[in-house]
Amino acid sequence: MLVVALALGVAACVAPSESSPDTAAPSAPATPTAIASTCVESPETVAALEPTAESTSAELDAGLVASLDATVLATLPETTAPGAVVGVRTPEGTWRAAYGSADAATGEPMAVGMHTRVGSVTKPFTVSLIMQLAEDGLLGLDDHLAEYVDGVPNGDRITLRQLADMTSGVGSYTFNPAFTDVFFAAPQTVFAPDELIAAGIEVSPRFDPGTSYEYSNTNTVLLGVIAEHVTGSDIGELFAARIFEPLGLDQTVWPGSSTDLPEPYAHGITWQGDGASADAPLDATHWNPSWGFTAGEIVSSVDDLLVFGRALGTGQGLLADESQVERLTSFPGSAGYGLGFGCVDGWVGHTGELPGYNTAVFHDTTTDTTVVVQTNSDIASGDCDESPVRASDPRTLPCSSPATRIFAALSTTLGHTFTPNPQH
Repeated sequence: MLVVALALGVAACVAPSESSPDTAAPSAPATPTAIASTCVESPETVAALEPTAESTSAELDAGLVASLDATVLATLPETTAPGAVVGVRTPEGTWRAAYGSADAATGEPMAVGMHTRVGSVTKPFTVSLIMQLAEDGLLGLDDHLAEYVDGVPNGDRITLRQLADMTSGVGSYTFNPAFTDVFFAAPQTVFAPDELIAAGIEVSPRFDPGTSYEYSNTNTVLLGVIAEHVTGSDIGELFAARIFEPLGLDQTVWPGSSTDLPEPYAHGITWQGDGASADAPLDATHWNPSWGFTAGEIVSSVDDLLVFGRALGTGQGLLADESQVERLTSFPGSAGYGLGFGCVDGWVGHTGELPGYNTAVFHDTTTDTTVVVQTNSDIASGDCDESPVRASDPRTLPCSSPATRIFAALSTTLGHTFTPNPQH
């Protein structure tokens, strides 16, 4: 097994890699700075900005499309991904395109509309659901975790808000070798949410609630369990009724413990798992996704993610204006992780990694532009210290996961560069 970090996905803008304790220590928690609304200018304006008719009915300018196409063609070879699907939506129109292969083994071409596992892009879905339940009075963001779940260290002090913004101090179950050893050896294992929480509790607390920041999948799993508790409904039903159907996301699914993906889908490759090698990655397409639960299970397509990306940025179709303004002012300083997603210089969104897949979904609040990148590899490339690279891979580039590298390049072409924190 070549991996040092079990990837379920991080916000490329702010979240550290999740190092597995069987090979390396987890990243040190970061101390949060004072909360400020400097990342998004005029959140009220962003929340109120209605989409143009052209954004979904027109094609982008041919000159811009040519530049975007050239950017992807130049950047994809710098990644480890066999293929990519990209989408850009601005007030002037939409562009979508596919590149490379959907299956490295057969050479089947990638196509627009193919489904991929989106990993931690699931997290903003989950926190959006929690905020909806708060609007409905079924819970409060400042409620304490112990009101809903017993046995979590500091649960009487941890708030749901701190679970959502990763300042709870609850350790990620991906830090626990009791979990990772089983998963890497038998990726078809079905994990129940309670098992994931128990594995997270074993490596908790990481710090006192509210005193530091550390990305933890256990936080978002706990929020999913709480959502089911206060509603009495299955999480898949909640996502469908409250997010998928209202936004018209008819190509987005909650797989539960099923290993199937909707047709058509891309096959994903990974170096994670026992038996993987640098020159022989594993096909992780049908690994069981249950270990991600509400931190990483969702499957989607580029068109649906373009819709969700704008809804995430503006709140429209998801939250009341007041709730969205609260969300857009939840980031520490000019960059940081807020209520379920990150922000850098006005770009808000999330990346997601699940073995075999890497996804980026971001909305530029300064230009009302949404960018989506789906890739069928979670293997980083470039000058990666903690992640292995093939001897043939260039180390002249900064270390980056595939979708993040393509997204950052596209952002520059669009005129507003997104600069992710360094990846190792």
